[in-house]
Amino acid sequence: MMMNNGLIHIYYGDGKGKTTAAVGLAVRAAGNGMKVRIVQFLKSAPTGELKILEDSGIRVLRGDKNCTFTNLMDEEMRQACLLSHNAILDEAINTCVNEQIDLLVLDEIIGAYNHALVDRNKLLGFLKNKPARAEIVLTGRDPAPELLELADYISEIKKIKHPFDRGVAARTGIEK
Repeated sequence: MMMNNGLIHIYYGDGKGKTTAAVGLAVRAAGNGMKVRIVQFLKSAPTGELKILEDSGIRVLRGDKNCTFTNLMDEEMRQACLLSHNAILDEAINTCVNEQIDLLVLDEIIGAYNHALVDRNKLLGFLKNKPARAEIVLTGRDPAPELLELADYISEIKKIKHPFDRGVAARTGIEK
């Protein structure tokens, strides 16, 4: 299904649900015959949605498994993560353009952008010159003003209360 008015979405905040919202939109789009691709930055641990997305024809690209929480990275890990993220960003852009992807989710790209773990100019250039039909979703915390300026939708997901604050670890099927 071809659209000519693809827009840019940002789902951001400190609350649970940014990726969940993006995945929900991806499922909706795929269910309507749209070509969907999800690219995850700063994530490598297995999560429950990966298998079901792949089984439904939604390909998920992920960075190097050493790309973890930024505060746990040394300089060597940061450089490896930067290279990995730039490679998957290149693949995402090429796929979006050449395979006419209708919905491209760049999950946690905002964190990678904020921590200089992805080529910022490349991302900004793509967002400014994306294919007209392409709907783009960015997720993460604290989006930079230049990302907010480019967005058509901005949704903040605010944490009011979370079990992690009481020491409850991420639970399979709910947070992972």
